Amino acid sequence: MLDRNKPTPLYVQLEEEIRTSIQDGNWEIGHAIPSENELGKCYGISRMTVRQVLTKLVNEGILYRVQGKGTFIAEPKIKTSSLAYRGIREQLEELGYETGTKLLRFEKQQPSSDIQLSLELSEEDSVYYIERLRYANGKPLSIHRSYLPCKVCPELSDQLMETEQLCVILKDTYGLVPKRFLETLESVIAHPDEKELLELPPKFTILKLEDLIYSEDGIPYEFSKVLFRGDRIKLHFEYEN
Repeated sequence: MLDRNKPTPLYVQLEEEIRTSIQDGNWEIGHAIPSENELGKCYGISRMTVRQVLTKLVNEGILYRVQGKGTFIAEPKIKTSSLAYRGIREQLEELGYETGTKLLRFEKQQPSSDIQLSLELSEEDSVYYIERLRYANGKPLSIHRSYLPCKVCPELSDQLMETEQLCVILKDTYGLVPKRFLETLESVIAHPDEKELLELPPKFTILKLEDLIYSEDGIPYEFSKVLFRGDRIKLHFEYEN
C-alpha cells in the first residue's frame, strides 16, 4: 500500500513502486502488468491516477500498450552516443550486446543532386553506396546507408565491409579521421521495405540520424543516413565548448 502520510504525492509513490518492481525483476520484460482497475484497488487510488502514471511510463518507453490486450514491460532502451566518432558496433559491444551486421548493398553509383552537393562533388564524381542492417542480441536495430566519394577511398571493397567497421576502415586504410560533423535527428514514417527489415508494426515511426562528416583537411568524406528503431534505442549527445 502507498503511504498517505508521506509528503510525496500518491502518483509519485506509485511510479516509484512500478519502477522498483521492474528494476528488481518482479515484472519481467514482455509480461503484462496488472490492469488499471487492479492497480487502483491494490494501491487504494483512483483509476485516473493509475492511468496518469502508466501513460508517463509509456511515454518514457518503460512500458508499452497493446490495444485490447493491456500494458506490458518494455525492453530497456540501448543508450548510445553520436556515431560520428565511434561506430555503433563498438558501442554496443562495450555495453555487452551481441552484435551482427548484414551487408545489404555495396555498389558504385552516380550520386543524387543532394548527395553531390553535400559531399562537394562534381558531376563526374561517383560514390560508393553501402547499406547495412545492424543487429543487437539477434534483433534488428538499425539500417545504415552511407555515401563515400570513390576518389577519397579508392578500391574500397565489400570484402572489407564484411569483416570491419566502416569508420575503422576509413581511419586505418585511408587516414580519414573525423574532425567536424553536421548532424540532424528526426522522426519519420518507415517505408514498407524498412518495416520489413526492422520487423516493425504498421505505421511505426523510426528515428533518422543524418551525418555529414569532414576530415581534418576540411573535406566532406561521408554522408550517412541511419534509421533506428526508436523503441530500442536512446541517443545521447554531449558537447563541450
